[in-house]
Amino acid sequence: MVKIIADSCCDLSPELIAQFDIEIIPLSVLVNNQSYFDGVELTPEQLFEAVKISGELPKTSAPSVAAFAKVFEKYPELIYISISSKLSASFQSATIALESLPNIKGVLIDSLNLSTGIGLLVLKAAELSKEGKSLEEIAETVTSLVPHSNASFVIDTLDYLYMGGRCSSMEHVIGSILKIRPVIEVRKDGTLGVREKVSGSRRKGLAALLENFNKHKETIDPSRVFITHTVCPEDALYLKSEIEKALDIKEICITNAGATIASHCGPNTIGILFLTT
Repeated sequence: MVKIIADSCCDLSPELIAQFDIEIIPLSVLVNNQSYFDGVELTPEQLFEAVKISGELPKTSAPSVAAFAKVFEKYPELIYISISSKLSASFQSATIALESLPNIKGVLIDSLNLSTGIGLLVLKAAELSKEGKSLEEIAETVTSLVPHSNASFVIDTLDYLYMGGRCSSMEHVIGSILKIRPVIEVRKDGTLGVREKVSGSRRKGLAALLENFNKHKETIDPSRVFITHTVCPEDALYLKSEIEKALDIKEICITNAGATIASHCGPNTIGILFLTT
């Protein structure tokens, strides 16, 4: 059976990882001069508390070439699905690692996505592997799905974008006063962009996510949809109930974003992620 491997940015729950026997390679998060493995040694709650105390944004780093090689060499056939190569050096490091292992038969897939936008592809690959599909068949199918993975999030605070240099001090001040919540989407080229800026109540931000979901309703793959968030479970349950009203989805998975994703978007970020046909 082909081994399916992902990095911790896929934000799959421990239950799903165990159910589908997926190997996870963690990224690292540097907080207060201390390095932690994402999903292993640091939770978003601990991360946010550390930022509150220090006032400094965490730094994240891709797994090393050696870390990838150590995992890859365990499996004769593997597929690794990475966070977007436009957002991390993970894919590049994995490429170097695989090239150093001539006896390993592997395929690396750039998800051009993040969070459970990757997770959707990972689970598809794992399902195909369990069905006994070949390395080539799985790789071809998953690669064809990459442009169909949709990920967008509403961000509750501009503090993390400001600390990370992604918005100016003026934008930060004005945005905070007007309670502007940007809706960030993953573009088809694997980069991030602001789809819209929602002002006013948080519920309006959630409504923007639902509006985008409903816009794609005719083409959404009904087998699985993800709702992924950074410590706002009540909003996740609200979105789930609204999605259930809108469309008959076989499985709506609510997952917590890991510390890597949380480092860049901050608390109370939430997104709806789905595949289209």
